[in-house]
Amino acid sequence: MDQIRNGAWSLGALAALALLAGCRQDMHNQPKFIPQRGTTFFADGRSARPQVEHTVARGQLHEDEYFYTGLVNGKEQDALPFPATLTVLERGQERYNIYCTPCHSRVGNGDGMIVQRGYKPAGNYHDARHLAQPLSHYFYVMTNGYGAMPDYSAQLTPADRWAVAAYIRALQLSQNAKESDVPQGVQVKNLTDIAEQDGLPASFAGPWPIAADTDAHALPPGPVVAGAPAENPKSVTLGPEAAGTAKKGEMTSPETKK
Repeated sequence: MDQIRNGAWSLGALAALALLAGCRQDMHNQPKFIPQRGTTFFADGRSARPQVEHTVARGQLHEDEYFYTGLVNGKEQDALPFPATLTVLERGQERYNIYCTPCHSRVGNGDGMIVQRGYKPAGNYHDARHLAQPLSHYFYVMTNGYGAMPDYSAQLTPADRWAVAAYIRALQLSQNAKESDVPQGVQVKNLTDIAEQDGLPASFAGPWPIAADTDAHALPPGPVVAGAPAENPKSVTLGPEAAGTAKKGEMTSPETKK
């Protein structure tokens, strides 16, 4: 019995020794650099090291300078870095409607919804100054910001920024197009005629009126609560009275009020 007991103790001691050997702190206590902490290993005391000269991190090659900056020798250019296909314009329209319309509006006149509610007026893409801007100017502004406008480099990839710039140019053309801009042999059709051919009223081709009961423009039925923000004088007020005084066919949207 004593021999069995002694053997059991020996086996237990060996198991405990093996367990303790596996709990060494060598890996835990190894020398390493902890982010945002200094070190005495390097002369400048920084644990985070600068990028090695003449090397490029993965994903940061950016060989095409114009594609990533919108500049050639420090100057803006009036050209896209890739063809302006219908797919590019559709992508630009989608991104524009998401990120640009709150300030610039869907037609690009700088009178977006938050501008109507008191924010600083945005750029009007259809004035002489913006029409004269080269195409890459819009890419550069989206990349770096301009005035009260922040940059959108986090929201839009370089390819999307170029697509939005192309769509802005399409918006400008839509408001300043001439019959001579249409390719030879293509018939120019009247929007009213197209609407009627599709079984729609002729007024369908014109600006759509805003409903009188929209939350965006309806005023509270009673007195304004104390402490509520003042109504923006530029906002369009549509109520029963305004709707009753409007003539048949008269448009009441913000664009047609101007």
